[in-house]
Amino acid sequence: MARTPPPEPDDEPESEDEDEEEESPPPPRRGPKARARTPPAKPHRPKPIRKWDRDGTAADDEMESEDDGEKSPPKDRPRIFWRARDSLYFAPLVALAIVILLVVSMYAYTGNWPPVYVVESDSMQHGYSDVLGIINTGDLVLAQRIANSSITTYVVGAREGYSTYGEYGDVLLYYANGVVSTPIIHRAIVWLQWVPAVQGYTAYGLAGQPCGNATNAVYATPGTRDDCGLTDLTNKNTLDLYNVGWSGITVDIALEPSILGNHSGYITIGDNNFERNSLVGEYDQGGLGFDLSQLVEPGWIVGVARGMIPWVGALKLWLEGSSTASEIPPQSWQFLGLSFAGIILLAFGLHYALRAEGVEDPRRKEHEEEEAEEYEHREGDASRARRLLRALRPWGRGDPDDEEANDVDDPPPRRAVPKSKAAPPVPVRHGRPRPKVRRPDKHRKGDDDEDND
Repeated sequence: MARTPPPEPDDEPESEDEDEEEESPPPPRRGPKARARTPPAKPHRPKPIRKWDRDGTAADDEMESEDDGEKSPPKDRPRIFWRARDSLYFAPLVALAIVILLVVSMYAYTGNWPPVYVVESDSMQHGYSDVLGIINTGDLVLAQRIANSSITTYVVGAREGYSTYGEYGDVLLYYANGVVSTPIIHRAIVWLQWVPAVQGYTAYGLAGQPCGNATNAVYATPGTRDDCGLTDLTNKNTLDLYNVGWSGITVDIALEPSILGNHSGYITIGDNNFERNSLVGEYDQGGLGFDLSQLVEPGWIVGVARGMIPWVGALKLWLEGSSTASEIPPQSWQFLGLSFAGIILLAFGLHYALRAEGVEDPRRKEHEEEEAEEYEHREGDASRARRLLRALRPWGRGDPDDEEANDVDDPPPRRAVPKSKAAPPVPVRHGRPRPKVRRPDKHRKGDDDEDND
């Protein structure tokens, strides 16, 4: 029997590459049917670029499933929002908004425009020094518009115990003789009602008060019965008011229609307007060089003083170079400086106190802490030049002893592509193609017998 020849070297089992090549599907047949193209895939939105952490791992909130290619639900990661306070214009805009809010509030309260007026003289001061709660030069006074029936004069306020700014009665802001200009800020003393029949006046507000020669007399009307008459007072009479104001002055009112005017109105006087020697009050309708205005009619009144902002108006008088700026009490400048310093310290204190208590958004705070840690980590790494040298020496990566070269961050892995959307594998050959040798056919039985013969 002839032996079967041993297998030749070419008959060795093929490598895995050949098996894969044989197992790979055959190329499509050429023909009319092969030219038909598959329908195009449905358009889809491009996937966002994957983010990578510093250690080279993919971010958790954007990991994609390898099976279906869908995004996994993002974790509760804090999002950082822009804050208005981060803008450079935040502080000026807040200050402007506060000013506008204050002005609108004062206008709504007073019903006047402008709602505040600067006191330009010392006629309402109680002396020459600044007294808190008293109208001083340089103060801002709010003028509230009210009905004439709601105004309380000095003589009525003394009887009822009603006082404002250190004295009885209301303080009026009015235009002298009805001419629109800088208003006068003085106190209403008494209301005189005009009586055309007798060309005189009637003072109803003094009814029931001690008068004449009585003890603690409040007024007197010489030339009338018991010096206590209050009706039909003509130019032959006078109206004397005693112990008026903080200095206890006497106000002698000459009932002269040519000076007071042929109409009803208020007698007004400044709290500080009197002669120092005789303590005689200089009222606004007095004449003899002090005739500021006739009887103040209700239509001339701008408003009644209701509230004040001390010392702030002194800046306006000083900047304008007003002649009355010298009448500002020295204490007003001191109080104004202390007030500004206190406001600034209070603002800084509130700002830092709120920051210390964590009023800021916790998400923003966490983000700032992460940025600080990243900055510290970046500062702790090698310098920029050192990293450049590492990049220029790629051969050092293979040397295990070269720690500096091996300390280069590995590139992030490639993005995983879902299997459902991946293209079919294409066999790739590297280098020279492997030759194929045809295996020899087995010897026929007849041939073997012939050989044996």
